[in-house]
Amino acid sequence: MSTRETRKPLSRERVLEAAIQVADRGGAEAITMRRVAQELGVEAMSLYHHVPNKDAILDGVVDAVYAAIALPKADTGDWRDAIRAHAGEARTVLARHSWALALLDSRPNPGMATLRRNDAVLGVFREAGFSIELAAHAISLIDSYVDGYVLQEAALPMRTEDELEDVAGNILEQLPTNELPYLAEMIADHVLQPGYDYASEFGYGLDLILDGLEARRTSG
Repeated sequence: MSTRETRKPLSRERVLEAAIQVADRGGAEAITMRRVAQELGVEAMSLYHHVPNKDAILDGVVDAVYAAIALPKADTGDWRDAIRAHAGEARTVLARHSWALALLDSRPNPGMATLRRNDAVLGVFREAGFSIELAAHAISLIDSYVDGYVLQEAALPMRTEDELEDVAGNILEQLPTNELPYLAEMIADHVLQPGYDYASEFGYGLDLILDGLEARRTSG
């Protein structure tokens, strides 16, 4: 059986999947009609039967990434549990596709998956008794925290515990401790201590935000 006979039919979903694979390797700037077509093993002109142009692909891949994040539910009891779980899952998904963050802010036409996600998060806050204004502040704050943390993690020069020890240890060795005593203390007595895991900072910071929002919610 030939490759042409066994190849899956081209569709909008397959085009978007291929574009995501291209971006995962080379960033959003790598997405072109030609490269997406190469990923699929087809001619670029064949893509136009499923997407009108590159802008449609960019809009579509952002929405596809956000569609992979499970929606939070407003009826789970504790709103903080719902937002904590959602933020954690968003971090996991976006860490695989961190290039999508810049695209999200630049696209003028958000897709339905993105809009449904925003509506669901706002619903958690509103059903928990947040005012409209506080709910708007809350979703902006959570999104900024998750997105910023994902970008920060993606830029870190270390991925493993051994790499962390090497990087932090090297910084400490070169650090003028007399000039920067508090930074030296943090590295030596916190970062380089057994069991330290930078990833745990995400949950700690998120809990601080949720506690602050709860205080605002109950204060009137």
